Amino acid sequence: MDFLPSWLLKINLVDLIFITFTITMVIFSALMNSIEPYLPVSIRQSIRYGKFAYTGKDQDKLVSMMEVPKSWFKHFYLFAAAYSAIAMFLVTFVYLRGMSVPGIVIGFLDLVYGFNRTEKIDSTTTFVAMLLITAQCLRRFYETHFVQIFSAKGKINFSHYMVGYLHYFGTVTAILGAANGFVAGSEVIKPQLTDLSPRHFCSIILFICAWTLQYQSNMILVNMRKGKDGKVVTQKHLMPQGGYFEKVSAPHMYFEILMYVALFGLLYQNVTSLYIVVWVLSNQVHNALMTHKWYQENFKDYPKQRKAIFPNIL
Repeated sequence: MDFLPSWLLKINLVDLIFITFTITMVIFSALMNSIEPYLPVSIRQSIRYGKFAYTGKDQDKLVSMMEVPKSWFKHFYLFAAAYSAIAMFLVTFVYLRGMSVPGIVIGFLDLVYGFNRTEKIDSTTTFVAMLLITAQCLRRFYETHFVQIFSAKGKINFSHYMVGYLHYFGTVTAILGAANGFVAGSEVIKPQLTDLSPRHFCSIILFICAWTLQYQSNMILVNMRKGKDGKVVTQKHLMPQGGYFEKVSAPHMYFEILMYVALFGLLYQNVTSLYIVVWVLSNQVHNALMTHKWYQENFKDYPKQRKAIFPNIL
């Protein structure tokens, strides 16, 4: 193993998940945006989903067998809400109530995050980061289960479905994996308000703003399918208007990126947070470009000034 670079030897299962996701997304996104008409139907059908799903008559039978309803998105948000809530419970009781981290938790983190892991994130930062990601998971659980209106015909590939589970599993695990007290032999230091720095406040403000604006953007999409009485009147994909939709085609994806940038601002000392934000960036940009192209192709009067995801840029 001496021929391998030292950074490669330190990669754990969680890092491997996000590195693999990012490389795969970058490659397929580049192919889809450059030579899509020449790609095998199986690849095009696997990558496209929802409103921009592949609808050709020559659909691959094997890929079609691997498609599940888009409404299944709500399943991994149930998992994310439960997993993050359990992690938040542990963090709260360990840091604020003096509870010892159970040995089974230490062993689990060693297994998936590396037996040679070290403490990189202090208790105050860990508590804040876990609180923020838990708030996001709980809100998305609420939206997908009680607010969002899924199209009856919407499909996703089973691989997209599994990515959702792995993403939230990896993100929450990464926060705990290098946290004070959650590494064998590390002494728990109680979080203090005085430990909050300008970096913490900037990250918290950015996250809360993006979190709020993403919810507003999602509600615009939901309300387009409802009448004045609040009842669902259509499951069609209409042209969104209002809010940040006047600037970009996918503001909810833009704000997703900003939330993970905020988390990176808190957790930058843990290299996994870099892998996570790069993965989220590549995934959301790809989906936003596909969404933007679909709107342009299906609405002749689609506003020309709108960008795909970054206002006035892309």
